[in-house]
Amino acid sequence: MTLTDARLPRRPDNLVDSPETRMTTTKTRLQDLIDTELPLIQAPMAGVQGSALAIAVSNAGGLGSLPCAMLSIDTMRAELALMRAQSSRPFNLNFFCHAPPQPSAEREARWRAALAPFHAEYGIDPAGIGAGPGRAPFSHEVADVLAEFRPPVVSFHFGLPAPDLLARVRGWGAMVLASATTVIEARWLAAHGADVVIAQGLEAGGHRGIFLSDDLTTQVGLFALLPQILQAVDLPVIAAGGIADACGVAAAMALGAAGVQVGTAYLLCPEATTSAVHRAALASEAARHTALTNLFTGRPARGIVNRVMRELGPISAAAPEFPLATSAIAPLRAAAEAQGRGDFSPLWSGQNASGCKAVPAAQLTRELVASVA
Repeated sequence: MTLTDARLPRRPDNLVDSPETRMTTTKTRLQDLIDTELPLIQAPMAGVQGSALAIAVSNAGGLGSLPCAMLSIDTMRAELALMRAQSSRPFNLNFFCHAPPQPSAEREARWRAALAPFHAEYGIDPAGIGAGPGRAPFSHEVADVLAEFRPPVVSFHFGLPAPDLLARVRGWGAMVLASATTVIEARWLAAHGADVVIAQGLEAGGHRGIFLSDDLTTQVGLFALLPQILQAVDLPVIAAGGIADACGVAAAMALGAAGVQVGTAYLLCPEATTSAVHRAALASEAARHTALTNLFTGRPARGIVNRVMRELGPISAAAPEFPLATSAIAPLRAAAEAQGRGDFSPLWSGQNASGCKAVPAAQLTRELVASVA
């Protein structure tokens, strides 16, 4: 089977339906599709990793992922060259599909007014704050670079790119993965060209993949979401959210997942670029309390509750549209982190950080799939 065999046939109707059978069938399905040894995808985590983590996981038999939404064209090309040079295994490149925001002077003013007491506390002049780091959606310019490297897997967050862009990705035979946070989103992805659906449970750290609604009450936990998506679409489904150890992997596979996607557990690995402040929070009792917040980027994402989330509330109507909220809070983050504090930092984490270990990513990868590989 090649990577262009995007969709697999249904299981035979006479196959005995037991947890063991589901595990074996779905494991083969994912591993055949992506040509990995293990049914595990390392979640792409922008801001806390580069190619080193992805290379380590791919070389260990999983599918390493490189988050590309915050990379410049030159940096992305350099990272891809490293991945090609240091691994012959499949890898995944991840991109965002959000609509570019329309800046609003009124909303920006409300946001800066909300942050004004903090700016004053740290002696920061709001007039000197420039644009923050961007998160650009997938584009033809990016596709031009990807065509040089022909990555075997490309994944998307916040939906899928326009049909002409998706056609370019398919043109070099890449497998297309995309995140769904509801059954409706999973059906949309299946109808619009995804090969594999990533069921992102409410427990997952980082940005929610929600894209057909802004209603956070639609978001549910993984083990409620996964069976419903499996029933709704005739595609392989990856389980993501709250999976932090081998037991969690086995549970997701037993429910019928074709594989799992794990992110938070890798944040303490030496190959991750997680900051010292973030690492300390993940290793502390604070990691037991996470919430969805839009304060850091303008879009809901799960992170460890810190000072700014407590004092402003985790969700603010004043926060500018994604990703414009970043610019005004970035100087506060830098000032606090210089003092060893994460009061204004996006301390991304899933609801279950118990699997975080300061061990090599290859070792963690093998431990996670010990009961199913």
